[in-house]
Amino acid sequence: MSVLTRDEAQTRAQFLDVQRYRIELDLTTGGEDTFTSRTVIHFTARTAGDTFVEVKPAVLRSVTLDGQPLDPEALAGNRLALTHLTAGPHELHVDAVMNYSHTGEGLHRFTDPADGETYTYTQLFMEDVQRVFAAFDQPDLKAAFDLTVKAPDGWKVLANGITEQQDDGRWKAATTPLISTYLVALAAGPWHSVTTEHAGLPFGLHCRRSLAPHLDADADELFEITRQCYDRYHEKFDEPYPFDSYDQAFVPEFNAGAMENPGLVTFRDEFVYRSAVTDTERQTRAMVVAHEMAHMWFGDLVTLQWWDDIWLNESFAEYMGYQTLTEATRFTDTWVDFGIVRKAWGYDADQRPTTHPVAPAPEAVPDTASAMLNFDGISYAKGASALRQLVAWLGEKDFLAGINTHFNRHKFANATLADFIDSLASATDRDVHAWARQWLGTTGVDTLTPTVTEADGNWHLTVTQHGERPHRLTVGAYDRDLNDGRHLVLRERFDIDVPQGESATARPGRRPALLVLNDQDLTYAKVRLDETSAETALRSLSGVPDALTRAVLWNTLRDMVRDGELEPAAYLETARAHLAEEADLAVVQGVLTFAAHITDRYLPAGERPTALALLTDLTRALMRRTEDGSNPGLRLTAVRHFIDAAAQPDTIRGWLDEGSVPGGPELDPELRWRILTRLAVLGATDEQEIAAALTADPSATGEEGAARCRAALPTPAAKEAAWTAMFQSDTLSNYLFTATAQGFWQPEQADILQPYVARYYQDAVPLANRRGPAIAEAAGRYAFPMPVVDADAVHLGETCLDQADLLPALRRKLADQVDDLRRALTVRG
Repeated sequence: MSVLTRDEAQTRAQFLDVQRYRIELDLTTGGEDTFTSRTVIHFTARTAGDTFVEVKPAVLRSVTLDGQPLDPEALAGNRLALTHLTAGPHELHVDAVMNYSHTGEGLHRFTDPADGETYTYTQLFMEDVQRVFAAFDQPDLKAAFDLTVKAPDGWKVLANGITEQQDDGRWKAATTPLISTYLVALAAGPWHSVTTEHAGLPFGLHCRRSLAPHLDADADELFEITRQCYDRYHEKFDEPYPFDSYDQAFVPEFNAGAMENPGLVTFRDEFVYRSAVTDTERQTRAMVVAHEMAHMWFGDLVTLQWWDDIWLNESFAEYMGYQTLTEATRFTDTWVDFGIVRKAWGYDADQRPTTHPVAPAPEAVPDTASAMLNFDGISYAKGASALRQLVAWLGEKDFLAGINTHFNRHKFANATLADFIDSLASATDRDVHAWARQWLGTTGVDTLTPTVTEADGNWHLTVTQHGERPHRLTVGAYDRDLNDGRHLVLRERFDIDVPQGESATARPGRRPALLVLNDQDLTYAKVRLDETSAETALRSLSGVPDALTRAVLWNTLRDMVRDGELEPAAYLETARAHLAEEADLAVVQGVLTFAAHITDRYLPAGERPTALALLTDLTRALMRRTEDGSNPGLRLTAVRHFIDAAAQPDTIRGWLDEGSVPGGPELDPELRWRILTRLAVLGATDEQEIAAALTADPSATGEEGAARCRAALPTPAAKEAAWTAMFQSDTLSNYLFTATAQGFWQPEQADILQPYVARYYQDAVPLANRRGPAIAEAAGRYAFPMPVVDADAVHLGETCLDQADLLPALRRKLADQVDDLRRALTVRG
């Protein structure tokens, strides 16, 4: 299959104007394997010449151009040449049989084990539209789409526009406005739906029937978030919502968190909660709702011209999602979660050899395969952080004025980085073009280091920047509470600008006990602490009054561990000293997650038992704190991490047998499978118990839980069976592959797993080439031998990366994982 190059796309965009697609899909033929796709494309050639159309069929039955048949055998990979076109209008007909997908790409087909019902949905991003219908597949050839679908009786068909069932049983969707090919969407099946209306538009929520009671329980909350975000965006944006309806479909085995299809946003259906969740997890779901709705304007109404500008979609939606959630909903502290979770993702990605600018140079994204690699912590978290810094520097009024100019100039069309910067520049006297060069065209994380001195009744602050970007940031000065030495009080916050080099300022009085650079987390940089502040932070972190400041400090300690400046054990001891008093759940979850990472990867095997015992003590303290039922989210978090850190099976076995944790909560499916997975790791369960648990929970997540448990069993037979399923059978869906991989590699099982380290590199490469990018990404992320941290593992990874035939998706993941192995070795040293 040929990937589309930037040069080819530019040539085709100059040559063609595409007006309309008429797509007819028949999901009643072909059984479980295939469906029929018929496409009519109306387009105009601006001059005489040649071009091509893309399609990836199981069988290409017929093609006609302007009524004249073309040879289906002329299909070369995914391209069908269209030669000797005359200038003027043309009509292309393509009739094909297409394969269903089981990897979340193209038209994914899923049969629910809970009730036997079947569902299909599209994910057409980047190049996967070609798996469903023929197309001139690039984002800047927008067109109107007419979609008709023949579906089995009892099914409902959802699409970008309002759908209606015709007299012949077919479903017809309203014609779309001009949109890109990758944004066409379809979801067909016996959906359970909850509907309402807002601002004159139909709103809908949809999920599998087996999840109906769980969606019904949360429908009011989801609709409230949707309405609040919709209304807030209409206050911010001059352009009204540009589509005829707003459906949100929660679909099975979805590879991403969600996809911004106009009028039909698809979400992974783990967001329909079967089990208890924390309020922070509800906030995350709400943020995804806000993020995808922002895309209706930035991404759908105005679309990138080529994939080097993917940040224009994702960074904007990421920033706007968090900011709008904070402004318009009950989730008013979303930037704390962003700071300790998403931002850490960006910092990590930006310190790897695979980092790239937020806005890479055109030559850095020469084709669609390279573009796909940029959906990472840079394009999301770093880009959103850059926009947050831009708003701090520019002011929100001018920022929004520039955004609205951009929408007005390019609605229902395409735009580039240069277009976006020009729109911003039109709203301000500041040099936005220089800002863009410094922030969007560079790589790496700047580090800001304070030096504090006292003289003449003042304290003096010098901030040294190790990096290339100017920063506007807030500095927080804190004193000890005279009435309670454990707590700190804010003396003052003040803003400073830090150019390249150094910035100095003087303030009256004695130096503060704690000085926090980037106190409100408005810039993107690693910050360090002066010696006095470091001592105060380690001793009094839980006494800092503001959650966002505490998140900045925890991130500082995290960065210091990763950079070899703070012993991993010191971070764990700080967590034990302060986390039991932490009030913000996002902070607790973020710190516990990194503490587990330290325990699994940054400590030698001999120190792991002590670290697990520390985590057990810490989570037990959190559970004691929540015995009164005052904070169920914190208690649930503590219980989860207690299970994951259990070094002996007795306590969690008792919970499983009793069906509850003493003092709560009752064990729901998620907790049952979590306990059973840990028991499997410890060798304290067997196939009979796993099979019985699956009988009790015969759902899709139950199947995933059983696969995870079976792969986690510490026996040669279990490991070999899991390996065969992952790397040789090619029958696992994307989700079952991931679950099996998650269970397979366990730090406690180093001896039995050692032979599989070399086998991984032998088997992952052909697997990726056979099964494609989605499985390649899963193999690189989840099936990688992460617990094995030694020089031999690094050497094997480096040798594999020297191969020329690596699928780009696998190469990128392996490069990141091998670099993380090197860092883990350095930290251990």
